Amino acid sequence: MAIGKEFSELEATVNYKFSDISYLECALTHSSYSYEQKSRGRRLPSNERLEFLGDAVLEMIVSEHLYSNYKNQSEGALTKMRQHLVCEKTLAGVARRIRLGEYINLGNGEENSDCRNRPKVLADALEALFAAIYLDSGNTLGEVGRVILALLSSEIEDSVGRQKGDYKTLLQQLIEKDGAAVLEYEVVSETGPEHDKLFTVAAKVNNNIVGQASGSNKKEAEMGAAKMALELFGVKI
Repeated sequence: MAIGKEFSELEATVNYKFSDISYLECALTHSSYSYEQKSRGRRLPSNERLEFLGDAVLEMIVSEHLYSNYKNQSEGALTKMRQHLVCEKTLAGVARRIRLGEYINLGNGEENSDCRNRPKVLADALEALFAAIYLDSGNTLGEVGRVILALLSSEIEDSVGRQKGDYKTLLQQLIEKDGAAVLEYEVVSETGPEHDKLFTVAAKVNNNIVGQASGSNKKEAEMGAAKMALELFGVKI
């Protein structure tokens, strides 16, 4: 089993310290490792039951967050956002970012088959980790909610952007209809302190400004500039 320093590093990464480390051990135990240990006379539950619980905890946290923070979004839009956030691809990406695969305990056969990099294995382990935090923190959603929302913050932003409309893609598709036109984005200015910058970006077609907007990051500003350009070109948003 992974112990000591390895667990401490993971706890630091997710910003949660376990009171009962057995929850974390179980969350990181793949069924192949559990079966292997059973054949040696040691009973060690796999993370499958925790994954089942973690799936429900994750969906509840994400649903409540979207419902409370995006009041202008319809039920259909909220559903699409949630689907994006709780899908295997998204969860596997988050798991890779925190290097969760390095901590999963696998049986010898799976260890040799690159199992710890499989999307399903990573997504299941992440959901099991969420369940472990939920149980360890007293079966309440406060701590696990904090961890989930912190780990999925960039994915939530991306999901919101998808629902608002990918104006950059729409503008690019429009410009590509004219094979000679060139679309580019230029940062006009950066103002404010390092922790709270405001970016102003101009969208240019053949070096002519067709839209300009500001945002807390370059992506947001570019999206706003693209939206203005689409409106200039008569595209209904």
